[in-house]
Amino acid sequence: MSTRTDSVTVADGSFDLNIWLPESGRGPGILLIQEIFGVGPYIHSVAEDLAALGYVVAAPDLFWRVRPGFVAGHGEEGLKEAMSTASQFDADQGAADLEAAHDHLAALPEITGGIGALGFCLGGSLSYALAARTKLDAVVSFYGSNVPATLGLLDDISSPVQFHFGGADPYIPRDQVSAVEAAVAERPDVEIHVQEDGGHAFHNHTSEMFHQPEPAARAWGLTEDFLARHLRV
Repeated sequence: MSTRTDSVTVADGSFDLNIWLPESGRGPGILLIQEIFGVGPYIHSVAEDLAALGYVVAAPDLFWRVRPGFVAGHGEEGLKEAMSTASQFDADQGAADLEAAHDHLAALPEITGGIGALGFCLGGSLSYALAARTKLDAVVSFYGSNVPATLGLLDDISSPVQFHFGGADPYIPRDQVSAVEAAVAERPDVEIHVQEDGGHAFHNHTSEMFHQPEPAARAWGLTEDFLARHLRV
């Protein structure tokens, strides 16, 4: 596995796009979208896991206009800092940046298959929003808190989508998750998986506050299967 940092230019500046290549040096692409904690150890770990599966992974620094290179810890103080930074983030600009990052990833010579997007928390909302703007081969959204409020975007999405939620998430109440379940029930290209024992950010194995190993393992197994079916390493 090798890594590098590319630069993506947009109308008002440029931002870093962190790249991980699998051992083969090529493969399908995955745009990995950060949580509010930035492109830190957790996102790096997920990128390494995906690269080990044969994907070319790209994680953009979405907070570049607010605090370039921002990384927060996963404890109480880090959470406060991350929430303060995220409050200054413009989601519409972020979605446009993701389109630019997607186009950069798709043009890389190392890409030999489709392109997918996978996001956690903030990134879970943004992977879903990106799918309404850009055709993708696979979209995975982990506990995106903005998803229940923007279900109308489903009509603009033609990509296969897999949603993950925790049934005990204090940030996304169960009735909101139920609304997502109802909205996607008749859509054959959309999956939703609710880990009823899962809280928020249950997959984040770098955080003692959030990580729950059992729901995390179940959800990640479903994610690997979904990506393999639609991106075919």
